[in-house]
Amino acid sequence: MASPPFDITAEKEGSIIGFLSRQWNFTPVAVTDVDLSGKVAVVVGANCGIGLEVARQFLGLGLRRLIIGARNQEKGKAAVADLQSTSSGEATIEIWPLDLASYDSVVAFAKRTETLERMDYAVLNAGMCATKFRINESTGHEETIQVNYLASALLTALLLPVAKTKRAAQGGPTRITVTSSDVSSWTSFKEKTSVPLFPALDKGASDLTDRMMVSKLLGQFYIAELAKRVPSSVVTINCATPGMVHDTQFNREVDRTIGGRLVKPILRRLGYTADVGARHITDAALHHTNEEIHGQYLSTQKIKPMAPIIYTEEGKKVSAQLWKETMAEFAFANVEQVIEDAAKD
Repeated sequence: MASPPFDITAEKEGSIIGFLSRQWNFTPVAVTDVDLSGKVAVVVGANCGIGLEVARQFLGLGLRRLIIGARNQEKGKAAVADLQSTSSGEATIEIWPLDLASYDSVVAFAKRTETLERMDYAVLNAGMCATKFRINESTGHEETIQVNYLASALLTALLLPVAKTKRAAQGGPTRITVTSSDVSSWTSFKEKTSVPLFPALDKGASDLTDRMMVSKLLGQFYIAELAKRVPSSVVTINCATPGMVHDTQFNREVDRTIGGRLVKPILRRLGYTADVGARHITDAALHHTNEEIHGQYLSTQKIKPMAPIIYTEEGKKVSAQLWKETMAEFAFANVEQVIEDAAKD
């Protein structure tokens, strides 16, 4: 997978000035030119915020069946009622349990997707930004890395064989779109030279906002590496940033802090509403050719460079180490073999 020619350097794309300029000057356009009649989509984290609005936009384009992956089933039911109130009512909307803090839950969710007659789109959107350091009891990993990176990476991999088996029935490869973030370029990532990497990330962190940034950066590394191994003709994988969005639950822990309350007025001034920010994700899922978008990152509804470190020699070493440790982490699910098998077109 060769990188496309970008219209901006990774350094400029990843700069805070560039980010602020995009927030101030760019409003994403709603997707209106795609007909999703007869299509099936899986949207993780669609009980609120970006995921909910992506689901709403899919339904507005005629989606036939929507699967929502959500940890909180009551909130999921409320989301279904909300979506049904603004859609034609012809689509089937289902809530499937998915707890990204549990590998067992991720495996069970992926297994259940085998029962779908087709899976045209999968949007992996759930995430968190913690204010307190917590270790996940079942996996032993820091919670932000567990939810934002590890669980998302595992689910992406386990959806590959499902997508491959559905390809013929749906007339083309499944699109898997992961919600990324501009902040992946902003982290100092001081653990990047640690070998092994995960134990360093599982140590206590004083700056959990930076840890969230790291989790999003790891996701970009993973998508770029995965796309090198699995061709776009089997499954098309990409990631996109929704930009700064002020009315989601992603920052719910931060919003309760004094600093969060002080910053909130600025977020409202510069940030998109969830329905507008979601247009970036919907665009990444529905527009662009499979070949050009595979393994790429989108911002302002265009293919843009990922975080600058990914294109450096240091970044290549980090990527190789991350891939090695990620495959070892997922050995219980035989993920490395799953990916190898999926790659055989």
